[in-house]
Amino acid sequence: MALMGSPDIHAHGLVDGGESLVEGLEALEAYKKKDPAKVVVRFKAVGNAPIMKQNFFKVTVSNRFQAVIQFLRKELGWKAGEPLFTYINLAFSPAPDDTVANLYRSFATEGHLIVNYSTTAAWG
Repeated sequence: MALMGSPDIHAHGLVDGGESLVEGLEALEAYKKKDPAKVVVRFKAVGNAPIMKQNFFKVTVSNRFQAVIQFLRKELGWKAGEPLFTYINLAFSPAPDDTVANLYRSFATEGHLIVNYSTTAAWG
């Protein structure tokens, strides 16, 4: 007997449509795990922004771009209120919730994700 409004679950562990509950739970657990893979992020100063002595860093691909921004702020010694604008390949400013993996997969150049940074808005 199924509850009203819920999928019909049979004794053999399948939901109507043939999807196994176990497969669904395994997929959910795999999605929750952090990917330990890392990619090289190269920071490049634009305009009057200070140039970093070391500008290549390995970043975990499961991080959101917000983590890259926070890391850059820490490396530059900038506080949260100080202006910092970031761009990918001198072209666009990614959303803070974009993943490093997606940005790298789509916009990597010569094996690096190039992140340009500036103290003033440089591009739209």
